[in-house]
Amino acid sequence: MAGIFDWARQQVSTRVPKADLDQRDPDYIREQLPGLWLLASLYFRADVRGLDRIPADGPVLLVGNHSGGNLPPDTFVFTLAFSSYFGVERPFYQLAHNLVVSMPGLGSLRKFGTVAANHDNATLALRSGAALLVYPGGDYEVFRPSWERHTVDFGGRKGYVKLARDAGVPIVPVASVGGQEAALFLDRGQWLARLLGVDKAARLKSVPILFAPPWGLTVSDMIPRLPLPTKIAIEVQDPIDADDIAASDDDVINDKVLASLQGGVDALAARRRFPVIG
Repeated sequence: MAGIFDWARQQVSTRVPKADLDQRDPDYIREQLPGLWLLASLYFRADVRGLDRIPADGPVLLVGNHSGGNLPPDTFVFTLAFSSYFGVERPFYQLAHNLVVSMPGLGSLRKFGTVAANHDNATLALRSGAALLVYPGGDYEVFRPSWERHTVDFGGRKGYVKLARDAGVPIVPVASVGGQEAALFLDRGQWLARLLGVDKAARLKSVPILFAPPWGLTVSDMIPRLPLPTKIAIEVQDPIDADDIAASDDDVINDKVLASLQGGVDALAARRRFPVIG
């Protein structure tokens, strides 16, 4: 059995594109941005606020709560908003799970700056002077049940604090709501990931159970589906200065980030009258 897991792990790792920051293509983003922003505005009724709280230049670590499964509309909307506000020439990268960046047909994500989520890629992006968007909650948070949609939960992960400290960059929390209403998420399926062995073979800690069009009840989120037209609201929170990060331990900064995100999510949720509709 161990041999099977090792083989599967090798197959996944060999298919993950190496982080080549030059794959981000400002010209491609410039061409695609008007049409995609129109789509985001009409379909997801995108509402993004507080972009002026992000430092105008230089490296910065953007830390968000994550929602929407393997088709996260919050990342889609925020990436478009960031590129529109700061211009496509400002380098901006987003970390994503290995399976997402290696899936066939998603090569365009790399042109927008999406790279595999690992410490080396994150460090490379920040050292290049870029803004970097990370979701510490990963698949644990993105597959949480929909009735926990307004709960920020990183699952105890706080390696991003060390990343920011080592790079000497500020952390800017980015709160969002709406993404977990793009489908009805019923269970994270961590037990199922362990049962199938994909937690070891593919670093996949969740095999979620969800209900979404057009397939109805689905196990895993690897089959293309249609996200519901949920309203996505995002608000950037106040930055945490690099000096404060350097002077504090991981737990203190992690608590600050979680409190900032939860406060932002609560405020956005309070303005939301109905699920999906907004």
